Amino acid sequence: MNDWQNLTHKLLQFSEERDWKQFHNAKDLALALSIEAAELNELFLWKKPEEADKEKIKEELADVFAYALQLAAKYDLDINQIVTDKITKNAAKYPVDRSKGNAKKYNEL
Repeated sequence: MNDWQNLTHKLLQFSEERDWKQFHNAKDLALALSIEAAELNELFLWKKPEEADKEKIKEELADVFAYALQLAAKYDLDINQIVTDKITKNAAKYPVDRSKGNAKKYNEL
């Protein structure tokens, strides 16, 4: 079992012990993920990045990962595979010779 599977198993077990599976449909997991990402963003609002509270960042980032892992599990997605596939796709869209040091979107390169 890899680390992602291990974490996902712990999250699902935690949820099952509390009978929360009934609330964790794909739509609500996606909404929760978005809300937690917004809470993470809020920690940086009106501050320099280095002024954000690292402990609070850890808490919110953990929530983001937790909901993302549960959503992936809902669709039986392999985290390693989907991220690797996305890197491959982005490598084709953002070739090094045209995108290195450049923040433009792929269609503007």
